Amino acid sequence: MPELPEVETVRRGLAPYLEGRRLLGARIREPRLRWPVAADLDMLLRDRRVECLDRRGKYLLLRLDSGCLICHLGMSGSLRLEMATTPPGKHDHLDLLLENGRILRYRDPRRFGAFVWSDNPERHPLLAHLGVEPLAAEFDGERLRALCRGRSTSIKALLMDARRLAGVGNIYANEALFHAGISPRLAAGKLSRPRCARLAVAIRDTLTRAIAAGGSSLRDFVDARGNPGYFQQTYFVYGRAGENCRQCGSVIRQIRQNARSSFYCPNCQKA
Repeated sequence: MPELPEVETVRRGLAPYLEGRRLLGARIREPRLRWPVAADLDMLLRDRRVECLDRRGKYLLLRLDSGCLICHLGMSGSLRLEMATTPPGKHDHLDLLLENGRILRYRDPRRFGAFVWSDNPERHPLLAHLGVEPLAAEFDGERLRALCRGRSTSIKALLMDARRLAGVGNIYANEALFHAGISPRLAAGKLSRPRCARLAVAIRDTLTRAIAAGGSSLRDFVDARGNPGYFQQTYFVYGRAGENCRQCGSVIRQIRQNARSSFYCPNCQKA
């Protein structure tokens, strides 16, 4: 599933082509996505101006002059700019019609993405519960320490809890913990102030570098132009179980936490 860097990569790629543009409507070929696409979406979007393309956690927000379209790419979805005359493929389920002869086409083999209309997105159930943005100015070591205080859950689980930290995801939680020198099994409440400060910096740095590399393409992810990301070429721990640590040479280990794989170096990430 695309995580924050992949969604931000898509946002940055699409924003110059959408912001300030007028929508002509929508063409829905397959409404059965994660949640059914509203039957009146074409009418809701028609003649609306795109004020900005925003992001909240792993969601894209197409903010219009009235209302907002909340988008999620699901497990295998992609948004691409095409000419309106481009024939749709088998898995091209929805087009947003732009005024310049182009379309924004949603492709999703697994149909696990979503396009949800909202008049007040900040209060929508998909977004209202989301925690602090890890790239926001207010996220720092002290904010992370407040999130961790008194928590017996592992720090890895806390980083992936969108109610506390929005959008980090499994890949980048693993990588950030490595760069901060913290075991994924350590109880969040045991992190000291210096460790929280170090981890907050590592999270921000890891996400920033991933965005600069166009995100990670492990299976299906491509950006708005169909290009893959390259951050997977620089992983230190994620997906590298049994390989040597790039930093100390120890063997990378893999464990299961909350039904997800965690990867760590037992030497560099001592609890």
